[in-house]
Amino acid sequence: MTPSKTGDAPSILFINQHYWPDWAATAQMLTDLAEYLAAEGMDVHVLCSRGHYLSGAMDVPAEETHNGVHIHRVRATAFGRETTLGRLTDYASFGASALARVLTGPAYDAIVTLTTPPLLPLVGAVAKRLRGQAYGIWSMDLHPDAEVAAGMFAEGGLPARWLHALNDTSYRTADFVVDLGSRMKRRLLGKGVADDRLHTIPVWSRKEEIAPLPHADNPLRAELGLEDKFVVMYSGNAGVAHRFDEVLAAAKKLDGHPDIEFVFVGEGPKKDRIQAFADAHALSNFRYLPYFPRERLKHSLPMADVHLLTLREAMAGIAVPGKLYGIMAAGRPVVMVGPEDSESGETIRLSDSGRVVDPSQEDNPAQALHDALLALYHHADERARLGGNARGAFLEHFERAVCCRAWASLLDRSLNGGLEEDTSVHTDVMAGS
Repeated sequence: MTPSKTGDAPSILFINQHYWPDWAATAQMLTDLAEYLAAEGMDVHVLCSRGHYLSGAMDVPAEETHNGVHIHRVRATAFGRETTLGRLTDYASFGASALARVLTGPAYDAIVTLTTPPLLPLVGAVAKRLRGQAYGIWSMDLHPDAEVAAGMFAEGGLPARWLHALNDTSYRTADFVVDLGSRMKRRLLGKGVADDRLHTIPVWSRKEEIAPLPHADNPLRAELGLEDKFVVMYSGNAGVAHRFDEVLAAAKKLDGHPDIEFVFVGEGPKKDRIQAFADAHALSNFRYLPYFPRERLKHSLPMADVHLLTLREAMAGIAVPGKLYGIMAAGRPVVMVGPEDSESGETIRLSDSGRVVDPSQEDNPAQALHDALLALYHHADERARLGGNARGAFLEHFERAVCCRAWASLLDRSLNGGLEEDTSVHTDVMAGS
């Protein structure tokens, strides 16, 4: 079994449903990492589909090399995320195609699977069993934990038990697992993953792509007629991992305020419910915008005065909202509605970059959110202080080069015969990271 290599460079295959030029969050993270490793001299390959994150297929070739990364796109359906059946069909078709390609194609020094679709780590486990292929897992989310927390499966039911058994076995037999933070690590330890195989590397943003930008220099605020507004923004997927009741209640309570505007950006399964609430209450301080392309994030994220982040308690350690790092890169404070005992809550608290409204600790979390937003509205100096703290913590701990260097170190140790030394991103500020 001969690895597919370029010269003497170690070869690695990443597998994920989405990759460049798609703009799914996992696609963007994987593109950043793959291109970084290719620039460092590794022989980097990516196995993905042609499907867009939302729906439809991209007009892209089956094979190409982009920025030094060899991209292999397999056949799969592209119904998208608009229906559960369509999404499951896309998952199954890509998973089957990826497995067939891995079992019949060239071997690599290592395979790294992400977690889209949910059972994708099984591809690595089967390849190790049948071909002796080394593999690792980049655990972007935990499954079927997410589906159980979302109410799709009962925790003790047969489907959940069966899926837990399959996925947990994939994690336990991996040569290494990259988790996104301390709460996720605890969950993985509870699944029986050996501590010495777990390595914490957070996701990131790019310092040159998103940076603090004064409102007067931001053309997007003028485009959208927001020059004189205090913008409270929720940017990203409105998904089942997030909570919005408190946010909507605060928006309703602040309706009619002459300066404050709530701006939602993105898509997601909860978008319709959010928009319906705004319509039903005729909110005059609310708008919902489509996703901005990646090249416009340098304007859209700094456009806010305060960003919102939400997470359901049941999702803590299962999903880690990557949007936080773009917010921090933009140098803006964040108010989170969700558990303090989560990766995001811990980061905000320890970096002193915003406020955490934990519904489990508040008698009236909607009122607490309302009060936190008004306090930041009235105190520009405090916003500037929190935003400065956010940018500083981002540059030290959550910038692309910092995290990709940790990945390069981890892979170097894996490919050269040992992971006895911990390669996690450890920091003084981000305890547990």
